[in-house]
This record gives sequence, C-alpha cells and structure tokens, in this order.
Amino acid sequence: MAKLRFFPVSYDVDGRIVLVVGDGAQALQKLRLLVRSRARLRLISACPAADLAAFIAEHEVEQVALGLCPCLIKGAALVFIASGDEQQDAALSAMTRACGVPVNVVDRPHLSDFAVPAIVDRAPIAVAISSDGFAPVLAQRVRALIEAALPPQFGRLGALAQAIRTAVMTTLHDSASRRKFWAWIFDGEAGRLALDGHDEQARILALQGLREASLAPARGIVYLVGAGPGAEDLLTLRAHRLLQSADVIVYDALVPEAVLAMGRRDAERLSVGKRKGRHSMPQDEINALLVRLAGEGHRVVRLKAGDPLVFGRVGEEIAALREAAIRFEIVPGITAALAAAADSHIPLTLRGVASHIVFATAHGAEGEEPAGYEALAASGATIALYMGKSVADKAVARLVAGGLAATMPAVAVENAGRAGRRILRGTLGDLPLLVKREDVTGPVLILIGPAIAHASDALAENLAAALSAAA
Repeated sequence: MAKLRFFPVSYDVDGRIVLVVGDGAQALQKLRLLVRSRARLRLISACPAADLAAFIAEHEVEQVALGLCPCLIKGAALVFIASGDEQQDAALSAMTRACGVPVNVVDRPHLSDFAVPAIVDRAPIAVAISSDGFAPVLAQRVRALIEAALPPQFGRLGALAQAIRTAVMTTLHDSASRRKFWAWIFDGEAGRLALDGHDEQARILALQGLREASLAPARGIVYLVGAGPGAEDLLTLRAHRLLQSADVIVYDALVPEAVLAMGRRDAERLSVGKRKGRHSMPQDEINALLVRLAGEGHRVVRLKAGDPLVFGRVGEEIAALREAAIRFEIVPGITAALAAAADSHIPLTLRGVASHIVFATAHGAEGEEPAGYEALAASGATIALYMGKSVADKAVARLVAGGLAATMPAVAVENAGRAGRRILRGTLGDLPLLVKREDVTGPVLILIGPAIAHASDALAENLAAALSAAA
C-alpha cells in the first residue's frame, strides 16, 4: 500500500498571523480559502493586482508593501508563497524554513512543508482531500463528489455537537459510551432536528438522551456483515458505515487488510482466522466471543468474506446470539459466485439455457455436501462450487455420475472480485487437474453449466492449456 508524503492534520490558526506572499491570481486564490478561517491574514505585496486589491479591501486583510523578511516571518504561524517565479519562490521558501515556520509554495511541492487540501466546508465540519500536492485536479474531483453527498446544512450537526460537548464529556466518562451516544445523536431524531434548523429542540432532545444514557446500562449489538469478495469498492455503503462505528471488528482470514483499514482506526481487531481447512478459533469459541463482547456493551462487527448467509456458518452465530438475548443485524455482501460471474462476463441465468442456480460446496459439516445438486446440474442449472480447488476431482466425479457430460463448459476463478483475479476456462473434464495446481493459491470459485459457454473468451486463459503448461 502506498504511503503518504504529507500527513493530513488540522492546524490551529485561531487569532494567529498567516502570511500570503504574491501580487496576482495565485495569492488571491489562497486568500479566498484562508478568509474562511479565524486567522489574522497579511498580504505581502508591493503592487497587488486590481482584483486582489479589491478582495483585501473587502475582507479587511492587512497589506504589507515591503518584501518578505525574517522579521515578518518569525511572528507567523504559516506562510504561503505565490510569487509565480520559481527562483524567487525557492529563495523565499528557504528564508521561511530558516525561521522555523511551515511554508507552502503554490504548485511547488518540493519547496513546501505542507500541502493545502481541497476542502469541503460545512463549518464547523470540514473535509479535506489531499493528493500529496501532485494531483490537485483529482482532489477537486473527489471534493465535488463529497460536496454532493453532504447537504449544505450538514454543519448544523457539528454545531449541535459543539453545543453539548462539555456536558457529554462531564457526564459520560469512557470513550465507548461517548461513541454510542454520538452515534445515537447523529443517526436519530436529534440529528434530524438539527439538520432541519431546529437547533434548540435538537439541543433539548440531545441533553435528555444524555441523561438517560448516563443511567441506563450499555447495550451491545452484533452486526453480521458481508465484506464482499475483497475489493474495497465492492463493500456496501452500510457495511462501511458500520465499520466506521464499530468498537470491535471480528474478522476472518479471507478479509483483506484494505477492507479492514476502512474501519475505525481505534477499533479493536480480532482475527478468528477462518479459512478452509485452517481454523485458528473453533466456531463455538467464536460464538462465545461474540456473546461476550456484546454482553460487555460493545458494537461488534462480525466481518465475513462474501455474504455471511452463504457458506458463512452465520446460522450458528445467530443461534448463539438469540440464546443469549443479544441484539443482532445482518448486512449482506456480494458473494463469490456473483463476483466470479461478473469477472468472467457470465450470465448465471440465461433465457432458454439456464433458469436456476445452485450454490454448492464439497466441504460440508461431515465432509460431504448433501446429495441432490447433481440432478439439478444435469437439468441445465448453473452450478457455483465454492472452495472448489482441492475437491474438484471429487465434485466432477459426482457430477459425471449424476449424468453431466464431461464436455460441459466450466470456469475456475481464483480471487474472484479482486485485482489479482485469474480466470481459467475449459470443460468439466478439465477441472480435476486443478487439485495439483501449485500456482493457484487463492480461493477458487468454479462455475459449471451451459450458460458458461457465453463467457468472454478475451478475459480467460484456456484451462487445459494452462494446466498443461503448469504440469
């Protein structure tokens, strides 16, 4: 994962001097941004352009007609240089750095100590988007997306939080209780009232809820969440929101770090390492862990690869939570079969060809999946075989014995839905050789059926040829 050159922080400029050096459009651009802060602004310019001069007069920005010098720099919190001349920019940057004051030089990140992000202003809430100074236009595009997502009145939620923050801090003495209370505020009626402009009603309701929160015992909840096939942009919006509010994230081995990184930074992460054939924690211990964490009042996200309701053993976890009277919710995810079909451009159902789908696995509770899917396959269904690599030979034998032709089209997709996906296309008779493939190390989803003939050849390797080359 790439690392940031500029670490994003919020810098306190309240009542402090900030200098802008320049005579033209670049200086004006910086001042238009800075006047939204509480800084004391000074323009260092001997001859400002007309529009710049009009702007500083309108906003009462102090002008210093002298050139930049150490005596001016040393009293400043930040310095912005926008002369437009590279040699002058370099000299002024060196002078500012020698005085120990952070400097930003417009369009010259190599001369800058900090970058200025694109900002979505919903004061007192601000969202900053940075590109390490090298792609400001891209940052502006991201800003436009966020601007569209956050209504102009969104800052009223921040104003509500500001109005009751002292009361919250003195009433609720641990961070977990405060997080739960803030979630209740922003997701509930008090937040709605604030967004509608009913500030006093929102404040009264929030304080009433605060009194109740200080008296009531904490109630935990478990969210059984599908992480999808692994790509971050295939995670649902609801799953992302819950990860951001979780106290504890209990996750399986197939959930990638990039998805975990979308959770709250201070959330506790507990790996239970469930992967086919290698369980670092038995299922009954996972059940007990979820019950214990929720019983302690935590918001728990149980994060499972794909969809929790498809071969995720979620039924056992639901039963344990019900028995313990623990609240829970289920958040679906994109299951591997759908991701593999999308990767391969395969219609799982196709009019006149395949009218039903079977999700199957040869890794049942007793080592054998319940019988019956062979007959469905023979009738023209599309079969999605999960965790199929190590048992491909046994599955093929069952399907052929059930009447399926060895020439039936098949696709094996490794790491479905991820950037490193691999698509191998062939026939049912080619699949047993997958068992010995040492170059296929990721999870494999196998699709079998007449609809597979409509897959895109351009996206796949020939299964038999690839197997022969690897042998």
